[in-house]
Amino acid sequence: MARRFSRSTASVLPDETSARRRRLLGVLPGAALVAATAGPRAALAARTLIDDAQREVVLGSTPARVFPAGPPASVFVYCLAPDKLLGWPRRVREDEAAFLLPEAARLPELGRLTGRGSTAALETVLALRTQLVVDVGSTAPTYASLADQVQRQTGVPYVLYDGAFDRTEQTIRRLADALGVTARGESLARGVRAILDAAAGLRGRLAPGERPRVYFARGPDGLATAAAGGLNAEVLDEVGAVNVAQVEAPNLARVSFEQLLSWRPDWILASDESFFHGVRAHPVWSRLEAVRAGRVLLVPHLPFGWFDAPPALNRMVGIVWLSAVFHPRLVGYRLDERIVEVFEWLYHRRPSLAQVRRLLGEQR
Repeated sequence: MARRFSRSTASVLPDETSARRRRLLGVLPGAALVAATAGPRAALAARTLIDDAQREVVLGSTPARVFPAGPPASVFVYCLAPDKLLGWPRRVREDEAAFLLPEAARLPELGRLTGRGSTAALETVLALRTQLVVDVGSTAPTYASLADQVQRQTGVPYVLYDGAFDRTEQTIRRLADALGVTARGESLARGVRAILDAAAGLRGRLAPGERPRVYFARGPDGLATAAAGGLNAEVLDEVGAVNVAQVEAPNLARVSFEQLLSWRPDWILASDESFFHGVRAHPVWSRLEAVRAGRVLLVPHLPFGWFDAPPALNRMVGIVWLSAVFHPRLVGYRLDERIVEVFEWLYHRRPSLAQVRRLLGEQR
């Protein structure tokens, strides 16, 4: 029986019964979930997909056992079809598990096939009887070549979809088609469109002087950042903020205290907890008005980062969050209640208001 999802774009209520959850049992000790998402006739005639790298990939049946090549892919697959996911690039921590389906949170650590620090072995792909490998991110020739190599060495189909922010809806629909969960894909795509349209409407009501100037402080010293226009800072553009890090870099960059002092950000977003707790006492950082005024926020990271880690559907939560933080008089929702709805829609599990309020309280 297939897992059912509402088509609402605001709140999706999974039709989860305890019996349905109990059927998601691992066929290898502590490993894969046995999927039933594709329905009673999962074995269909072979079909050919064209992925976003323009590669032809032949699927012999609707896949029920999916190996994510990296963190973005794991989030996309989980949000679309959690009972098809074989595991995670790294093991889910206890605090993250509180916001995910228990069966999925217990899945094993697989490592990653793509990106820096590739740790997954091809033997693992075979041992788990993988039916499809999914990657979401860059479709550059390097990644297309890796997909071809893994597919050739394992015999497992490997699809590569574009992770660019402006391709999110298309990627959802194309991956949902590959996984055989088109109804869920349409629900997710429409929900993404609703969030992006709301953010666009908010931006349209801002006067030039109302756009907050924001610095994103990465790492323990805060001097790594995401350059304006880069992948890791796309959420700022969506919420009508100005990324002050105008540096010559395609994405991530190191900056100096002198640059920070000249940029004079209105807000600072911190990715690192130790940096966040020490910034007010720092002899240089404390010279910034944003620090003295208490406009430093720790980016929430549960169950996935709300800003850029990884750059996947979890960033929709960050758009909802920062829209309300930067423009409280312009949003038409209570932030805590809206986060509850978005979590349930994305992650198949409804958190309590108390859980969400703790997350929001930890940011300041």
